[in-house]
Amino acid sequence: MTRNEVTELIILKKMVKQLSWPQLAEAIGMSKEWTTAALLGQMTLTADQATTIGALLDLPADAISQLQVVPYKGSLSTTVPTDPLIYRFYELVNVYGTTFKALIHEEFGDGIMSAIDFNMDLKRESDPNGDRVNIVMSGKFLPYKSY
Repeated sequence: MTRNEVTELIILKKMVKQLSWPQLAEAIGMSKEWTTAALLGQMTLTADQATTIGALLDLPADAISQLQVVPYKGSLSTTVPTDPLIYRFYELVNVYGTTFKALIHEEFGDGIMSAIDFNMDLKRESDPNGDRVNIVMSGKFLPYKSY
């Protein structure tokens, strides 16, 4: 069973069992954001986490094993995404990427925001003009070093 097949199986089992990402996250004691990334193939679960998810979703042993293998991160296609929601993030980086870079460099110096030492919180924000998506991302600053 490939990691992509495991991801597809997880999505199917989650739907059939009417479980939410936050419910799965609570079962393994992690955030909904990290758990969702993990179950969609971008993070590695511990043996205990994989076993718990496997039991909740009735996954076969080979799927549980695959959840513990370090994945190829950033495995989306390098072409412009066509899914409207994912495209908006692509558009966000295209429009504001240089702004993020300029502001981070001015505030912190030459370096990057880590996507490894990273936290994210996504929540619904009520608004009379239509609910908003509130995403807070927090990554450790990693300065480039001279050598």
